[in-house]
Order: sequence, then C-alpha cells, then structure tokens
Amino acid sequence: MPEFRQNVATKDWVIVATERAKRPEDFVAKKDKKERLPFREDCPFCPGNETKTPPSLYQVQNGKGWQVRVIPNKFAALVPDGEFKRIEGIPFHSMTGIGDHEVIIETPKHNLSPALLEPQDMKSLLAVYRDRYKKIISNPPRTQMIIMFRNHGESAGTSLEHPHSQVVATPIIPLHIKYRIDEALRYYESTGECVFCYMIDEEMKCGDRIIAKNDRFVVFEPFASSSPFETWIMPLRHSSSFDQITDDELSSLTTIFQDTLKRLYHGLDDPDYNYMIKSSPVDRRTSDYFHWYIKIVPRLTKAAGFEIGSGMYINSAMPEKCAEFLRNVNFSK
Repeated sequence: MPEFRQNVATKDWVIVATERAKRPEDFVAKKDKKERLPFREDCPFCPGNETKTPPSLYQVQNGKGWQVRVIPNKFAALVPDGEFKRIEGIPFHSMTGIGDHEVIIETPKHNLSPALLEPQDMKSLLAVYRDRYKKIISNPPRTQMIIMFRNHGESAGTSLEHPHSQVVATPIIPLHIKYRIDEALRYYESTGECVFCYMIDEEMKCGDRIIAKNDRFVVFEPFASSSPFETWIMPLRHSSSFDQITDDELSSLTTIFQDTLKRLYHGLDDPDYNYMIKSSPVDRRTSDYFHWYIKIVPRLTKAAGFEIGSGMYINSAMPEKCAEFLRNVNFSK
C-alpha cells in the first residue's frame, strides 16, 4: 500500500508510491560513453581560454597552472556593484538586484566527472567552497543567504560541459528557507534539541537508510525522500553554517563526498544530478537549532502536475532499497 511520509526536520510530506515502485536498478539509464577530453578549443573554461571569461576572483595553483578558478558569472543573475536599496510600492515591493553570482571552475580538464577527481583535487575544491563562503559573508547587509550548488548534466540545468559549480548570495532569505528555519526553531524551543541532530541519531539507530559513515560524517537516504536516490551528507558535529567546517572535517568530507559521488557514478551510470550545500542564513550562523548538510538529487524522474500543484512529491522508489543498492556498489573500479 502507498504511504505518506513526513520529513521530521522540514515537515514536508511525500508519497512513497509502493504500488508502482521501481527497483533501484530500473533507474539505471545506460548512456553513450563520452570520450574524456582534457581540452576543447571552444570551451571558455579550459586552460588557455581565460580571456573568454571575466578575470579571476581567486585561483588555486597546482604547479602546472590553475587547479581551481573562481570567476564572476558572465551572465549573472545578480551583480555585486550598484546601489543596494528597497523600493517600497503599493501593493508591490522590489529591491535592486545586488548580490553575488560566481562560477567555480572545478578542474582544468574539460569533461572530468567530479566523481573521478583526484582526492587532493576534490579537497582543494571543497576548500575553495569554504573560502568563498567566508569571503562572501563579509558583505552584510547585502548578503543574507548563500547558496552553493552544482548542476551536473543537461537535465539538471547545466549549460556548459566543463565541470563547474556556482555560488549565489542574495540580500533576502527565500520564504521556503525561512519556513524550514522556523520549523527547526520551534522544535528546538519544544525539546531543547536540534531536529537535524535528532534525525541523524534516529537514522543511525535504524540503519536501513544509511549508505556510509566515517568519523565525522554520515550519508543516508532520508525517510521521506522526495525522489529516488535523494541523498544527504551530514556532519556528526552540530554546526549550523558550512563556513565553520574545520580542516579535519574537510578531509573527512572529501573522502565520504567523493565516495558517494562514485557510488552514484558507477551504480547509476553517471546520472544527471544537482547538489547543493544547505546552510543557515548569514545572521544565524551560530544557531543551536539548524544544521548544515549537502543534498544530492539525481534527476531520474520529473515533477508533473500533481507535484507542481500540491508541492508534495511522489517518490517511486523505496529509500531503504535505494540505500541498500548504493551500499553495495563497487565504487573502487
């Protein structure tokens, strides 16, 4: 029988459609293998083509040139310069589009999957994430929310094949994020406990949805996953903001994050996906009630009329089965 499941942290409801549930292996869509290209002459992100992009904001060198390069987005949704002001109207309100929109070019190699990066290169990338986060939070009141994300593959919204992530900082906190923050605060005021820490404890006690764990992080399919193979990576230490990650935690995250991407790469034949770092608003970076994490959403199904109309997702795969499938993937090949 189908069942409704609620995410204890976000309070979102999903429908797990057991009557039409697919086996995890049914989501493997075999792709034509792409030739790994170190360079494309027409790619603006490849080494040697730096003049085709805005000047670098930040670079990590590797002895041969740059390893990670940060640039302003050429087609930015928001711009860093200009007068920041609210425009109060009746009945409509607006603000000038001031903010940050950066592109993080993850590797000099043209189409190398992040699952296949060398561990040291993955660590350098995650360190750049942290460094950019710390740099951008120094811009209050303009910066209230920072979203770091990666679109991998055409159905995930990527526009260029060369591996890259993005960071967008806004002067407002989106309503659905405010709602989640408020829910976490209500739970904390009622129990004295972080709801995300509670979720981690309960998932680890159950164990059915755990994919991997190391000394500082745990990876699992949430009980109320909204789509097949939705995966969360959470720090075991309570921390509300990604910029607070320590060097030791960064090393542990490098290993478990890349292992998770390898499980998806080998188990589901390099699926399209989005990943994002879910972190607290800038003014609540030291809160006791929110907990940062990385959310990975493989694009294996599409939202249709019911999901768009209700805001409630139908998941056609059991999270427990997806976790079991990923646990058994041989990702060392």
